[in-house]
Amino acid sequence: MSGVYIHIPFCKQACHYCNFHFSTSLRYKEEFLESLVKEIHITCYFANTNNVADPKETINTIYFGGGTPSILNAEDLELIFGALHKKFIISPAAEITLEANPDDITAKKLTEWRRIGINRLSIGIQSFNEEELQWMNRAHTAADSIKSIEEILSHGFSNFSVDLIYGSPLLSNDSWKRNVEMVIEKKIPHISCYALTIEPKTSLDKMIKLHKTLPVDHERQADQFLLLMNWMKQAGYEHYEISNYALPGMRSNHNSSYWSGENYYGFGPSAHSFDGKNRRWNIANNSIYIKSLQNNSIPFEEETLTMVQQLNEYIMTSLRTTEGLNLDKVNDKFGKSYKDELLAKSNKYVIANKLSTRYSSLILTTEGKLFADGIAADLFFDETNI
Repeated sequence: MSGVYIHIPFCKQACHYCNFHFSTSLRYKEEFLESLVKEIHITCYFANTNNVADPKETINTIYFGGGTPSILNAEDLELIFGALHKKFIISPAAEITLEANPDDITAKKLTEWRRIGINRLSIGIQSFNEEELQWMNRAHTAADSIKSIEEILSHGFSNFSVDLIYGSPLLSNDSWKRNVEMVIEKKIPHISCYALTIEPKTSLDKMIKLHKTLPVDHERQADQFLLLMNWMKQAGYEHYEISNYALPGMRSNHNSSYWSGENYYGFGPSAHSFDGKNRRWNIANNSIYIKSLQNNSIPFEEETLTMVQQLNEYIMTSLRTTEGLNLDKVNDKFGKSYKDELLAKSNKYVIANKLSTRYSSLILTTEGKLFADGIAADLFFDETNI
């Protein structure tokens, strides 16, 4: 089964750290929705390699991301669902996630979302500290966040996640502990925690270069990550991916499919699609996206991954998970020579206690998780390695 990602490119305002594709103007929302529906309609199935009309493909997960999908009204979402139902078979057990900001969450919207079929929410809280929220230029307040969680729980959403950010210049270890304790105390089933990163050309990047705010302290980020891992473990959460923690049975099925290399479709400007070997991505420009679809053309670029690129992608994604990099899978899919080379290259990290071996898998240790990206990059192959 495949998954579907829908990119909604609208936000109320721009967060200082964000480099995702979005617009703060809803002027062309209707034209965007018409184009999105058309893209879904004219997209070919991955399996259709012989130009034969295939039966509808079954979809197991749907994820509305952005941007801020909760900015849409119920009629907008129903329009998108209508297009998806015409194109695909949506599994009765499908996980259907909507990203939402706390200030968009109301009793009316929660009722509508449940009626439409949304059964999982991802809430962009980021912090419960008022000063930090203002520094990030978030549209909501700490009070909005607390109220949104209470509303979600009272409306029967048992499956939802909250996002938190650590490592900002304003965030002390004590404030970080209060943020984490807030979500643990409410027994929130899933928590995604991200280190603040300075992306080029963002407002935060410019503010730091102009000395209008302090830069990121990477040592404090590492400390806060270590503290987080300890707190979540003590609270009974499974650290199943570098940035994600879940109570038993509450992993994100959609995001897990990315890390395991499963197929997914991406619809909307900047959205990506992947079939295990081929990747395509839509242009990150609302105007061009709309104009192209009005002419029945999807504005995308694509690439076909070589065997080495597929292996490197597997190394990168699998090392982020609690299951780790399965060497038997490498042997079966890519060949024994790659497996042997990986074992040799990884040995120094095993000796340094940054990687452990279990059931023919390489798994990051607690210390190794601090260096996940660097370790993965060091294990990468180039086309001339073997």
